Amino acid sequence: MVPAPVVQTPDMAAPLKDSFGADVPRRIAEAIAVVRPGFPVGKFLADAVDGYEDLELMPRGRHIARSLHAHLPPDFDEAIEILLASLDPLTRGEEPTGIAAFIHMPHVFFVAEYGLNHWNTSMKAQYELTQRFTAEYSIRAFLEHEPARTLARLRDWTGDPSPDVRRLVSEGTRPRLPWAPRLRQFQLDPSPVLKLLELLKDDESLYVRRSVANNLNDIGKDHPETLIATCRRWMGGAGQDRRWLIRHALRSAVKRGDRAALEVLGFGATEAAEVEDLTLLPEAS
Repeated sequence: MVPAPVVQTPDMAAPLKDSFGADVPRRIAEAIAVVRPGFPVGKFLADAVDGYEDLELMPRGRHIARSLHAHLPPDFDEAIEILLASLDPLTRGEEPTGIAAFIHMPHVFFVAEYGLNHWNTSMKAQYELTQRFTAEYSIRAFLEHEPARTLARLRDWTGDPSPDVRRLVSEGTRPRLPWAPRLRQFQLDPSPVLKLLELLKDDESLYVRRSVANNLNDIGKDHPETLIATCRRWMGGAGQDRRWLIRHALRSAVKRGDRAALEVLGFGATEAAEVEDLTLLPEAS
């Protein structure tokens, strides 16, 4: 699970990367040293902070991941067991706020970069990591490397008790996920993703349903007709929660003035109207 980036104000001029400073690799090293007493903390930190200040947020995470790889055991399965043992305890409940969850971002990049040939171990790691940060960035590498196998696992996870795991299914398969390379195969053919979203459209968690809507919104940018057809079908028997999801999924289409999107939302059959004596007032604070 991952918090939204902080919106900057004049009183909050520091970029987000400044909240992911050199204390992060130190905290990671200290956690590893607890479960792996021989871990070379000093050497790891020397590598991790070399050039660190010049990097943006995501490159900092990847830089730490490479430093971890240099100082953990070369066997990926052994290295992952150490990293998983060092993780913060699970915290159930509301979505996190702030930068705290990002301390696990290097672990996600470690899995994506070094775990492609260790599918079972990597799935186990991402299952744990996504309940602390999010594995939406790492799962994409596996969707490209072994798509059928990974999609089958994601289908299993649509029924997982954890909303963080279920959200990974919808968020990790977004064709246009922010801060991540696009999933070109799903931009060309979104049907495998739509099968997963079908299973999550009535999820009990708003956290998950919002992700489903964002994924549909992504799909609509490449396949507007598929978006409209899906939303029109989902409107059948839709309750309040699903109607909210559909409105959120259609937001970009509505902004474009897509008449079909407006019709799905019930605005297409209205008679033309004229507005007279319009007065706009500022929103009350």
